[in-house]
Amino acid sequence: MTDARRVNCSAAVDDLGRNQFEVMVWGEPPFDHRRTYTLSAKDDNSAAREGIRLFVEEMECLRGADAKED
Repeated sequence: MTDARRVNCSAAVDDLGRNQFEVMVWGEPPFDHRRTYTLSAKDDNSAAREGIRLFVEEMECLRGADAKED
């Protein structure tokens, strides 16, 4: 059983050089969206964490907007 409050997602990171990374994040239903972020970070793990943080923040805002419509 999944926790409806959680935003489950995965990320893949491409190193663009000079501490720039392209982070692709995709979520599991009901947050089955895909986002790509270009981020500055000290390493790929930091970039992945930041991309996931941004994705979760965005999905939580979408969830909040959906709740207001009900």
